[in-house]
Amino acid sequence: MKTLVVFALVAAASTYSFSGFQRDEPDAVPLAQKQHDISSLLYKVYEPLHDANLKTLVDTFDPEANASNFPDGGVAVRKLLKELKDHKLEEKQHFFSVFNDTQREQALLLTNVLLQCKDWKTGISYAAYFRKHLNEEEFIYALYAAVRHSPLARNVVLPPIYEILPHFFTSAEVLQKAYRAKMTTTPGKFVTNFTGTPNNPEYRVAYFTEDIGLSTHYFNWHLDYPFWWNDTFGPHIERKGETFFWIHHQLNNRFDAERLSNHLDLVQKLHWDETLHDGFHPHTTYKYGDRFPIRPDDIHIENVDHVAEVHDLVVLENRVRDAIDHGYIIDKEGSKVDITNEEGIDILGNIIESSLYSPNVEYYGSLNNLAHVLLGHQGDPHDKYHEAPSVLEHYETATRDPAFYQLHKYIDDLFRKHKDRLPPYNKEELEFRGVAINNINIDGTLETYIEDYEYSLVNAVDDKDEVEDLEISTYIQRLKHKDFSFNIDIINNNDGDVLSTIRIFAWPHRDSNGVIFPFNEGRWRAIELDKFFKTLKPGENHIVRKSVESSVTVPDVPSINTLHDKVEAALTAGSDLHLEQFVSATGLPNRLLIPKGNEAGVELKLVVAVTDGAADAAINDLETFKKFHHYGYKGVYPDKKPHGYPLDRHVPDERIFHDIPNFAETIVKVFNHNEHIRHH
Repeated sequence: MKTLVVFALVAAASTYSFSGFQRDEPDAVPLAQKQHDISSLLYKVYEPLHDANLKTLVDTFDPEANASNFPDGGVAVRKLLKELKDHKLEEKQHFFSVFNDTQREQALLLTNVLLQCKDWKTGISYAAYFRKHLNEEEFIYALYAAVRHSPLARNVVLPPIYEILPHFFTSAEVLQKAYRAKMTTTPGKFVTNFTGTPNNPEYRVAYFTEDIGLSTHYFNWHLDYPFWWNDTFGPHIERKGETFFWIHHQLNNRFDAERLSNHLDLVQKLHWDETLHDGFHPHTTYKYGDRFPIRPDDIHIENVDHVAEVHDLVVLENRVRDAIDHGYIIDKEGSKVDITNEEGIDILGNIIESSLYSPNVEYYGSLNNLAHVLLGHQGDPHDKYHEAPSVLEHYETATRDPAFYQLHKYIDDLFRKHKDRLPPYNKEELEFRGVAINNINIDGTLETYIEDYEYSLVNAVDDKDEVEDLEISTYIQRLKHKDFSFNIDIINNNDGDVLSTIRIFAWPHRDSNGVIFPFNEGRWRAIELDKFFKTLKPGENHIVRKSVESSVTVPDVPSINTLHDKVEAALTAGSDLHLEQFVSATGLPNRLLIPKGNEAGVELKLVVAVTDGAADAAINDLETFKKFHHYGYKGVYPDKKPHGYPLDRHVPDERIFHDIPNFAETIVKVFNHNEHIRHH
């Protein structure tokens, strides 16, 4: 059975929701055992379980027995079991997309079941049982979502998605070599090149768009802030719509900075009635043969059968524009909701995505999600060849397609229209009384380089009992930067200590023609480099902030082999497992903190704003509570100020920033001296 991918205008919630699952009681199961169990469930997920203990659990487990103990009275698990009995579940060895309503609902039924489990053994038993019966990719999504949100799985690190689903990221050509190595029992390490050739200008920035760490960042963000989340699943996620705006705004700004580093023009926003010039050929296939679709160059965007007409998206766009122009949206009761305030961006983000936090999903629809599916089907808009979902229909791969950035530049334009209607900040709002920046500079050189990165293909090839597991891997080039530090000298003229928020941004100083960006244009293109809270003592304060400490970024997720070795060592020794620094994989990879630059050096305007931390802080102990990162922690955002503050609003006269002592700017350069991108 082939399943047609359709995303309805209305983002539907799981019918089988519940409340009250959040538990903070101590759990007796050691973290190392939990990590072992999750890794074992995800190991070779297209094959039967390899772990003997989990196999025994499945053989002896009765899924009906515990159902009545669930907060929802067993509704979700019984529904899932009925779907299984009636042969309604998505078949195995078939593709899955979260944008497919039916497939998503099945995955979320399992997520729902796992989130309701009151102890680890029950949860892992249900996971192992349904691993045997659910579509493999549905199972992966359901388990990843449950681990991200379940208190029982706190501090469990999810393996990198590119090693669990390597065929999403690795060319079919390389996977053929991996299979040949497996069949001949010959260990192998194979090179993966970026898609395309130097004949395509977009090839110059493929190191960014096809970066597997960037894909992991985007996938994990959507797990933490899923559009299907409502408060029956768990705690309310603060500022979810605003954060939707911010992650895409930052991805676009970073991509533009990479383009300027490579002498390319800025991304042009999508127009529904104009030609989409850049095609995309992923060179990847699904596990069992279906290829990721190709989109040719220079297409006129067409209606997609059984999905949407282009006119549908234009209607939704116009409704959003009308809301911005009028300064309010209409909720589902027909009441006006003001958006001419700091909360307006959050409301707009919720209706544009659309998430289930949208005040009127029936009217405002789902501009973003529907656009992903419609653009993804442009290679086969009339379903003549029944193509599989495109890279745009998977969060794991969406950032690989140039159309992703054109779509989100178009959406970003809507957000800017809203932001520009808000009143500019005045001097009183921007000042931090008694605090002045004396100097800012960089300790070290801003320099990037290209390195090879190896990842495992063990989950890409099938096993046979008589064939031993082999070391099979691939390596791909990726961008990295040398370590550096921000040096910031601040004077506190107040009588006592004050808590400050230090906000660091940068934007390309010049466009592709060498013309300096006016301040108001530059600030909209700003890349957030760091934000942290710091107590300033009276007098002089010399602050050194290392690039590796940035709250915007996270370290690389450990490989499945590294996780395995650490877990087995902890279990053997009976010691604690410490993987805390890797728990949140939501941030950008630390090595992508700054754009590539080039041989001559790309100028960036570096700006630092020091604001009143006591007024900014949404919680206590922000200076010491290190779990808070760029996007908050467990749905709580630590900073009361809007994302991008104080550069998020229109600046009619840049002199206002020159007149406040708690703001400073300088010009720095980013260099790259070893740009050696391999060609096919």
